[in-house]
Amino acid sequence: MTDNAPGFRSPQLLDRQQSALLVVDVQVNLLPKILNHERLLWNVSRLCRGAAAVGVPLAATEQYPQGLGATAAEIVDFLPERHEKMAFSAAAVRPIVSQLAEQGIRQIVVCGIETHICVLQTALDLAAEGFDVYVVSDAAGARGTEDHAVALERIRDQGLSVVTTEGVLFEWCQSAAEPEFKAIRDLVQESGPIVG
Repeated sequence: MTDNAPGFRSPQLLDRQQSALLVVDVQVNLLPKILNHERLLWNVSRLCRGAAAVGVPLAATEQYPQGLGATAAEIVDFLPERHEKMAFSAAAVRPIVSQLAEQGIRQIVVCGIETHICVLQTALDLAAEGFDVYVVSDAAGARGTEDHAVALERIRDQGLSVVTTEGVLFEWCQSAAEPEFKAIRDLVQESGPIVG
């Protein structure tokens, strides 16, 4: 049995050549209020490192950093310029949307906080702009479990994809024969914080 040629890949799967990672508002003053924020931050970090390993571009936002603080130190070094915003939707930051469109990106993987506010509004707005949007359930979070769950349900109801960190990493890698596989395997095998 041989591997499928790239032309046989489902368009529903992430393709690193057409994909970008958008990190939404993972900020120091917000994080402690988010349920299981240590695990969320670890997963965002793994997504950032995985994106770098396979050459997927990254973008990031900060919601009103004067009040909510800067991006968390654990991930700031992986991110390019962080765009400040006041609108809840990161799609309102037009330089991000324009740059991704100019790069030929059609798939945007979205992670961050809060699921029912900035992540949801970003995802729906990006979808309305014609992007295929993938929201990473274990790299997004909210202060309440119901808000997180209902937001993911609403995202699914709108036809967007809800995925996990490991699923994204393996779709970006595509094959154990890829030179980046070892880096992806190491990320997947990392021990993360215990969810309490």
